[in-house]
Amino acid sequence: MATLQILIADDHAVVRAGLRALLESRAGWEVCAEAVNGREAVEKAASRQPHIAVLDISMPLLNGVEVVRQIRKVSPQTEILILTMHESDDLVQQVVEAGARGYILKDDADRILLAAVDAVRQRKTYFSTRVSNVIEGRESRGDLPYASRPPRSRLTPREREIVQLLAEGKSNKEVANLLNISVKTAEAHRAHIMLKLNFHSIAELVLYAVRNNLTRG
Repeated sequence: MATLQILIADDHAVVRAGLRALLESRAGWEVCAEAVNGREAVEKAASRQPHIAVLDISMPLLNGVEVVRQIRKVSPQTEILILTMHESDDLVQQVVEAGARGYILKDDADRILLAAVDAVRQRKTYFSTRVSNVIEGRESRGDLPYASRPPRSRLTPREREIVQLLAEGKSNKEVANLLNISVKTAEAHRAHIMLKLNFHSIAELVLYAVRNNLTRG
């Protein structure tokens, strides 16, 4: 099996050293590059084409959300995991919309970083429990438009299955193959789900799947 190549980006040397030690404790995983700011993260992603990028969202020179967008352009196959101290549903939505696969908190890293990397390398989503709780708490207070959306029970079992696959990054064609349906049927299901839940982006669908325990990993 090929070595999993990982880029880490954080402006604190001590954090980078700790991340490297933790990640390389897993056999077959290697930190192939380190970056100290957002611009360098994009440059190293372009030159090294890592399988995974673990990024702090608060780095000098380039906004973390923009870093995610640019890495997705220069290295489309790189899956991105955000590692931050910020418990913000707004940031979660922004980085997922930009193309990140996961979002975990730094003080959870020693417990869940390896599991998070393992999930995103399989193109699954991964969020710290506390991040999901922040989103759910604001939703329940009506601070977010999600509160007015239909509950999970409105989805049929097949629709919930499709939401899970889409949230894990599967294309319409992959969904069709996995469920043994036509691509047209998969596309119709997706359009109907987005309409039923009043969603306008895949980021909203991912967050919905996380809040309703529809993702694996």
